[in-house]
Amino acid sequence: MRSTLSYLRWPLIVTGLGIALAGFLGWEFSQSSGGALSFLLIAVVLAVLEISLSFDNAIVNANKLQEMTPQWQRRFLTWGILIAVFGMRIVFPLLIVVIAARIGPLQAIELAAAHPAQYAELIRDAHLPIAAFGGSFLMLVALSFFFDQSKEVHWIGRLERALRACGSVRGMEVGFVLVFILIFVWLLPVRDERMFMFSAMWGIVTFLAVDALGHVLDKWGSAQAAACNGTARAGLGAFLYLEVLDASFSFDGVIGAFALTQNLFLIAIGLGIGAMYVRSMTVMLVEKGTLAEFRYLEHGAFWSILTLSIIMFGQTMWHLPEVVTGLLGAGFIATAFISSVLWNRRNC
Repeated sequence: MRSTLSYLRWPLIVTGLGIALAGFLGWEFSQSSGGALSFLLIAVVLAVLEISLSFDNAIVNANKLQEMTPQWQRRFLTWGILIAVFGMRIVFPLLIVVIAARIGPLQAIELAAAHPAQYAELIRDAHLPIAAFGGSFLMLVALSFFFDQSKEVHWIGRLERALRACGSVRGMEVGFVLVFILIFVWLLPVRDERMFMFSAMWGIVTFLAVDALGHVLDKWGSAQAAACNGTARAGLGAFLYLEVLDASFSFDGVIGAFALTQNLFLIAIGLGIGAMYVRSMTVMLVEKGTLAEFRYLEHGAFWSILTLSIIMFGQTMWHLPEVVTGLLGAGFIATAFISSVLWNRRNC
């Protein structure tokens, strides 16, 4: 069994390199030690922000990874980190500007480097459709867990049993999200209604498409496994699901990062450091069997996801600091952890 410190080897290496690069960028932009120190501190804060917002993501990833073959686990932890860091922390913000400003990718990079304030404004203007998409997708992720008819362990007893009972009605989770969307369409200003509805619907469609594709690919993988004397080959469906889930979790962190700095490169460094710790926590949870040891930890993660989805919807109308999101998520997980420890003491 690996020690806890061994899981932190690569995150610590990336942290050292990232902080050094952040300090170098600060010196290049300001030509002063004060500017270098400022960039260094912002990178650390961004990394902490990413970890606090994504710890529940690590728990959900670990749960899904347990169902995947070792080959696909390795692919998620290697290819996945490249997609998470470069795709969501660099390419995604650039794509937002490319679409919103109707300019080319090279122009977007130039805008980020030469006019960071204008670049940040374009990102903030795109917040409503991003929040609507991410909110509907993550709400379906959480409700699919609570409505699951095979779910036998309940943390918040009466409430979770009631939600499980609702799951006996086919498509209930989708109907629940649609009602939530209609409430916000009614509350939003008329000018935002169409964009919100369109983006939220795409969140639902994406969840259903990824879920359906996952079932098809995993059935194909199972059939291939049977043809190969039982060798498991399934995993592509779960891989795609986890990548879309990672993207939805990243929305909040990327948008919130622009409240601290408009420098795209510094944001990529800070959030990239945080993403490395989240990946390492995922590996540790899988290899140490932590989810099995603490029976309510997964429940806390999904309650955190449900809360995050509601907050993302709320952010289309009001400004809600990212620190609130992080504290609420951490609160659910910490409470679930304590509940698990108490249950273990009573029953073991």
